[in-house]
Amino acid sequence: MAEAIVLSGKDTFIIKAHKKSSSLLYRTIVLLFAAMCGLYICSICIRQISNQSKTRFQNFQIIEEPCCSGNMKKFNNPLMHYPRPQTFSRLECSHNPVRFFTIISMQRSGSGWFETLLNSHVNVSSNGEIFSVWDRRKNISSIIQTLDRVYNLDWFSSASKNECSAAVGFKWMLNQGLVEHHKEILEYLNRRGVSVVFLFRRNLLRRMVSVLANSYDRYAKLLNGTHKSHVHSPEEADTLSSYKPTINSMSLIDDLKEVEATVAKALAFYNTTRHIVLYYEDLIKDRTKLKDVQEFLNLPVMVLTSRQVKIHRGPVSDLISNWDKVNRALSGTVYERFIHDDY
Repeated sequence: MAEAIVLSGKDTFIIKAHKKSSSLLYRTIVLLFAAMCGLYICSICIRQISNQSKTRFQNFQIIEEPCCSGNMKKFNNPLMHYPRPQTFSRLECSHNPVRFFTIISMQRSGSGWFETLLNSHVNVSSNGEIFSVWDRRKNISSIIQTLDRVYNLDWFSSASKNECSAAVGFKWMLNQGLVEHHKEILEYLNRRGVSVVFLFRRNLLRRMVSVLANSYDRYAKLLNGTHKSHVHSPEEADTLSSYKPTINSMSLIDDLKEVEATVAKALAFYNTTRHIVLYYEDLIKDRTKLKDVQEFLNLPVMVLTSRQVKIHRGPVSDLISNWDKVNRALSGTVYERFIHDDY
């Protein structure tokens, strides 16, 4: 400690320096250091809070972009929607997301049976062949208006489970405006995030038998004067399959090529959608394909059932009245496999 000695006459005075001057300096330095540390810590906290806020907003953001397309084992998740129907209230289910889908197919390709399987799922509403009515598909405006009603849950059918549906859709035949208006429909499907389930038939000869037999029954009405496209008993199936159509063997090859070209065109037109390609024969032989469909629609997997009974069973040779001519026309061609397939 510094000291000062003062001499005054006979007496000597010793004066000690004041302690407060040095301690005040130390305190000032400590306070400045603490303030700097506090500012640094606060800046870090503010940045962390800001990042967390951004993350929360990003997590809740709904991105309305179509997923990748393809027939894959692992599917990208479909877009989730929260419809607000005008005709009813979803009540407690208003916060449940809904997936949109459509089944693109051709008549007599198993789409009716497939749709009953989907509708056996507690969370699925597939509303049938809604574009079979001409007024709903007479132009692109009427098509879009119909689609909006379906996906807004304002379409009512026997399959509707509207309030708490997890997936809603319908089946759409290729001859119901899909080809003529493919550009506008493609834009709509991708913009609305509609998943597409393609369902076709590998054996086009068997499909032809079914088409001709169903056309005949529209007028013959073999089941007690009633036309039925689908049946629920073996007895009804036997009655309908008793009619054996005659196939034009001269134009058969060209007819099969035309169907193949139509399918290929549809797949090309809608290739950029989020889609899966299924075949009727594969669903018959391998029921695990139904699990793939449910995963594709991001649904909880359930056992799907249908009451429908297959109409035309057994070898295809037993189903055609002029089998010998058909057999000769297809033997040695790329379509020969159709005469041997049985399922």
